[in-house]
Amino acid sequence: MARFFLLVLGIVASVLSEETPDIPKFLTRGNCAKVGYFPKFDLKRYSGRWYQTDVIEIPYQPYTKCINSFYEYSEPKYGYNVRTAGLTPEGEHLKMEGKIYPTERFPASHMLIDFPTIMGNPYEIIDTDYDTYSCVYSCVNWNSYKTEFAFVFSRTPENNGPATAKCKKVFNESGIDFSKFVPVPHTEECVYRA
Repeated sequence: MARFFLLVLGIVASVLSEETPDIPKFLTRGNCAKVGYFPKFDLKRYSGRWYQTDVIEIPYQPYTKCINSFYEYSEPKYGYNVRTAGLTPEGEHLKMEGKIYPTERFPASHMLIDFPTIMGNPYEIIDTDYDTYSCVYSCVNWNSYKTEFAFVFSRTPENNGPATAKCKKVFNESGIDFSKFVPVPHTEECVYRA
């Protein structure tokens, strides 16, 4: 068992070395931002449809346009059943279903993403007013590297609207560079069926 551990450790070290050009684009040098928790988070009020309007790109997310999610609160599960959908670059409509839920170790606004085809990641709500915007951060430290994703969610499919303006300020104040974000197109071809 010790030999297996050393072998795995050696492989990880070689992947993370500076000379290796095979490091995935979403793995960058640095540490995750230290973001605060949204106080007194109300899970029920957060339920409903949210539209991704700006994101730090996720290379393994299958859709790039019209991204929307429906959060259905589940009292017994103390979390959400989530349906997320959007269009691929080729225009195909795709949908994924999973869960997002708080854990006992953190406040309710710090949750975990649990989708069948996605590695479990944090889902940290930095700020929301429940009715207009939600600023969400998802980051994991890996030694001196990080996988960093962030999302601007809006209750309307509107780019450069109030949600973008509010979250840009929130992310920049939290040490998350908003220039890394790209807009998620919401055009006439969008059909919201999540």
